[in-house]
Amino acid sequence: MMIERDLRSLIGADARRVAQEALAEDGDRDITTEVTVEASQVGTGVLEFRSGGTVAGMPYADAVATACGLPPVTWYHASGATVPAGTTLGLLRGDLARILRAERPLLNLLQRAVGIANLTRRYVDAVAGTGARILHTRKTAPGLRLLDVTAVVAGGGHVHRLGLATTVMVKDNHWQALTRSGRTLREALEQARAGGIIECFVEVETGGQLEQACAAGATRLLVDNQDPATVRAWTVRARTLAPGIELEATGGITLENIRAFAETGVDYISIGALTHSVQAADLALEIAEAG
Repeated sequence: MMIERDLRSLIGADARRVAQEALAEDGDRDITTEVTVEASQVGTGVLEFRSGGTVAGMPYADAVATACGLPPVTWYHASGATVPAGTTLGLLRGDLARILRAERPLLNLLQRAVGIANLTRRYVDAVAGTGARILHTRKTAPGLRLLDVTAVVAGGGHVHRLGLATTVMVKDNHWQALTRSGRTLREALEQARAGGIIECFVEVETGGQLEQACAAGATRLLVDNQDPATVRAWTVRARTLAPGIELEATGGITLENIRAFAETGVDYISIGALTHSVQAADLALEIAEAG
């Protein structure tokens, strides 16, 4: 599974791509700024974190600033830091027209990232001391997957698979496809391993699927949509059949019940709501001075 340092190597290019696309949505002119701001005016934009929470999304904000011809934001807090409401996150200095051009795309990306980081932090805190690690899913905004995932990491979560090309993950529809074709799970995983794939994850919804997956050489079982008692029993059973296998609980997990799932002994808990049900954080950019 990709780890956090590998993710960092991808962020620079992705942030530049997202910044260009975000700015392109606004068109090639800002006619309001053209008629209200003098060409010589400069200013300082103060990034106010009105709601407070966990800082995230900084490389993407910097990429927007750079794409607008501004210096990167002067940040006062590091990614992953938790700060109180009313905190000044940083300053954006330079040509006032360029600051105004950057304002909304920059805030949109920061607000989404911080919202994800805030929710992730709540889940991470809820399982503290259990050893269970919180994962994102692929239920991310199209085009913003790496932004979403970096925000999960800033909130204390960990990286799951980012795409389809490096990890096998057999889910319910894949099980059905195997049944219809007459092939076995073992044959499918052997084919994957012959092609150099190391990570072979299998989602299981029945005890029979669990036993097949363990026998086939799955490296991780995703126990889907089961209650904590079942997850606990299946975790014990899987580790008996395949010592060293990883266990991940998924499906139907909320802040109210996650502690019970974490205490079953699973290694991971994946939560789609981290990225598919984002509540944007309250941030603003206020012009402090202009001349």
